[in-house]
Amino acid sequence: MKRCAIVILLYLPLLAEPLPSWNPGKNRDAIIGFVEKVTTPGTPDFVEPAARIATFDNDGCLWSEQPMYFQLIYAIDRIKATADEHPEWKETEPFASVLKGDTKGALAGGEKGLLKMIAATHAGMTTEEFRAAVSDWLSTARHPKTGRPYNEMIYQPMLELLEYLRENGFKTFIVSGGGIDFMRVFVEDAYGIPPEQVVGSSIAAKYEVRDGKPVLVKTLDSHFIDDKEGKPVGIHQHIGRRPIFAAGNSDGDFQMLEYTTAGDGARFAMIVHHDDADREWAYDRDSHIGKLARGLDEGPKRGWTIVSMKDEWKAIYPASE
Repeated sequence: MKRCAIVILLYLPLLAEPLPSWNPGKNRDAIIGFVEKVTTPGTPDFVEPAARIATFDNDGCLWSEQPMYFQLIYAIDRIKATADEHPEWKETEPFASVLKGDTKGALAGGEKGLLKMIAATHAGMTTEEFRAAVSDWLSTARHPKTGRPYNEMIYQPMLELLEYLRENGFKTFIVSGGGIDFMRVFVEDAYGIPPEQVVGSSIAAKYEVRDGKPVLVKTLDSHFIDDKEGKPVGIHQHIGRRPIFAAGNSDGDFQMLEYTTAGDGARFAMIVHHDDADREWAYDRDSHIGKLARGLDEGPKRGWTIVSMKDEWKAIYPASE
């Protein structure tokens, strides 16, 4: 055997080491130990591949969510971009505040105001038109703090975790409060998760024939919010199996983690704790986005793993090319 081949063989175990962007420690060991436990045939905790379902929140778990949810930033940018077509917006809230750059004022209307913005930027479009609009935005918009494209504000350690699970026979799903059609535009390229494995909030769609072509048109006739108690419902309706692994970052994920760990056999629940103000953001109990209080208080008592971004992740985002 040639010397170079010997060297390659010697280094194969190092190259194959899972979760390279995670610092060594009990939480990394717990993840690896759980995966080994449920994938080793002949052991009491072995789980057949078909039942190896892992669910992940998106906002704040797989990508950043500050200073506000990225889909909301898209809606605000879309309102500004199409304002010339709607002169009445200058006198109508929440659009008037958006056009003045007053984000706080635009959000003061609560859910009613948000629905107006969603209607203006989502409803009435065909699914193809909406996908093209989101794709164009992702290709040009940049995050105000990092200057990165929004679909590069993804967490390198979580990308490694997704891949590690898939290498061990898991099927990975996104279960998020974000819009299902919005996420389906980028998740396959960003995370390796196909669009059919996305569960999210949704508005109704109707079938029409436009210019002789059948299309689906987004409407606001009804909507489903995939958050809090809605997450287990979405899992049941879209996946049909209770996960054995679930990850989130906020109290909006609590019910998903609770539902996951209530099943029989080996289970794993994980919370990403945003505690790194230097490389990302530090927030939890008092945050207006991604509030995490109940999860911090009850998670450890329930055996859930709390992951410190500051202490346990060697890197936050993938290295820039």
